[in-house]
Amino acid sequence: MTNRIADCRLFLNEFRRNFRTTGAILPSGRRLSTALVHFVRESTDHQPRRILEVGPGTGAVTRHLIRSMQPTDCLDLVELNQSFVDCLNDRFRSDPDFQPAAQRCRVLHCPIESLPAETSYDVLVSGLPMNNFAVAEVEHILGILRRLAAPGATVSFFEYMGIRRLKAAFSGRTERTRLRGIGQLVGRLLKDHEIRRDWIWSNVPPAYVHHVRF
Repeated sequence: MTNRIADCRLFLNEFRRNFRTTGAILPSGRRLSTALVHFVRESTDHQPRRILEVGPGTGAVTRHLIRSMQPTDCLDLVELNQSFVDCLNDRFRSDPDFQPAAQRCRVLHCPIESLPAETSYDVLVSGLPMNNFAVAEVEHILGILRRLAAPGATVSFFEYMGIRRLKAAFSGRTERTRLRGIGQLVGRLLKDHEIRRDWIWSNVPPAYVHHVRF
């Protein structure tokens, strides 16, 4: 409980300071985190896997990833926010849930674009707040996720239910155009590649978890 309160306080502070890249007031809830790691947990393939989490924040989803990983899996965490990077590194030093996997995990303080071109992953989980970005940035991020996905890989990400519609209702024309463009990009992606969708009504706020395979 103490860790959860500290995480919420840190998230709220970073939301105030860096709304555009943080995008959430609170860490992901348990049910949302469980849904995001579905294809890590449910795999029947016992081959070593490379797993990527983009935008892990304070590690709410990471905790579930580590619990779901097989002993031979490796995990890379890509995080831009220095406060979150420090929090994650502390988790791997002192948190009993994180420590057993520390030697198989890397916290990378860099943008996702910095990952080497030859890098590929078997499972990718994204917590990036794409509704906060420009349309071109969202298109770029989706392209990078696609490049990083190995053949047959699954990419899982979430978005809050109705968030674009809600924002658009209180926004000017430019912002509505931006949100509509993001909706069209995500919509095309889901139409062509979505293999599963989870509805997480108990999250604050409620969210969809999308799973796609290119």
